Amino acid sequence: MLALFRSVWDEPRPPNPPRRVWRDWALVGILVTVAVLEGVLRADLPWRAVSVTVTVGLVPTLLWRRTRPLLMVLIVFAATSLAPLLMDGDAMDTYTMAYVLVLLYSLCRWGSGREIVTGLTIMLVAVPLSLFFGRLAPGDTIAAFAVTFSAIALGGALRYRARARMRELDQIKLLEREQLARDLHDTVAHHVSAMAIRAQAGIATSASRPDAATEALHLIEAEAARALDEMRALVHLLRRDQPAELAPGRRITDLEQLAGRDHSGPPVDVDISGDLGDLPPSVEAAIYRIAQESVTNARRHARHATRIEVRVAADDTSVRLRVSDDGGLVRPAASKGYGLIGMIERADLLGGTCEAGPAADRGWTVTAVLPRTGAVT
Repeated sequence: MLALFRSVWDEPRPPNPPRRVWRDWALVGILVTVAVLEGVLRADLPWRAVSVTVTVGLVPTLLWRRTRPLLMVLIVFAATSLAPLLMDGDAMDTYTMAYVLVLLYSLCRWGSGREIVTGLTIMLVAVPLSLFFGRLAPGDTIAAFAVTFSAIALGGALRYRARARMRELDQIKLLEREQLARDLHDTVAHHVSAMAIRAQAGIATSASRPDAATEALHLIEAEAARALDEMRALVHLLRRDQPAELAPGRRITDLEQLAGRDHSGPPVDVDISGDLGDLPPSVEAAIYRIAQESVTNARRHARHATRIEVRVAADDTSVRLRVSDDGGLVRPAASKGYGLIGMIERADLLGGTCEAGPAADRGWTVTAVLPRTGAVT
């Protein structure tokens, strides 16, 4: 039990809370208007001026409910506890004060463990005190607790869901880094093997052709430089301690295998142009995997699509990939699937970019730009 309490107490705040936007100001404006209308139209409201003033004065606490949730809850509870001193002991009874539930929700959604425990403790103490001083009827206590804990439970549930999704996204990124590390491992192994072969050839021919040894040394130097570049990229990656796959990585020319008509989707048209020589294997593998994932998504999600186009163009500085379809399904850009997140992560690791979204007329387009150097960031 103590361990559970300690884990809750040490819970940090969720990262990157939403910034204040126009909807927050609109909510404040609506609640202020409702509070004023309640004060004007409600005939049974006691101490009308004090009730409306306190209710309206506390509405702006909603603007800081995500960044300072505990402080806003404390301000509201302190104000509502002191207000009866100005009302001859009568409790505030404005319906608009129901927005306090939003503050309690925000406390459990965006507060730290210490803030949540402190806020709930204050609430649990305040309700019995209100009951003791007669500000809350015994019959209303159960309903008050039920509604309050519903808001708290909703905040906790969404908090847990967001944290679970964040762990899943981190796992997807980690797996993508692992795969890229394996590709780089294969590349370095290739360079080392080439160096060994060149060295053996130089030794074997050094007696009859002295210049062959010099030529072999130059070749070994070039291979060593490229291997060192790949090794520098490798140390920037996170990789689990698992055996590496020794199968050769995919190349851009393998995209031709995606062409033709698949039984589960529209045909794929592949066009490759530009100079593909001397591309790092990590870049070629990334282009292939992004294209493969994009084609798979198009075949799975593009409604009534008649074609899928894969275009790869290489120039002196970068390699550009564009995968598009003419399907009628418009996917929401704000909801990124795990496959798209993996593509973005792989492109970012290589110093490039990857974007996906609806086309201007119809269909879906994925574009990726990777530098020829394949420098891992």
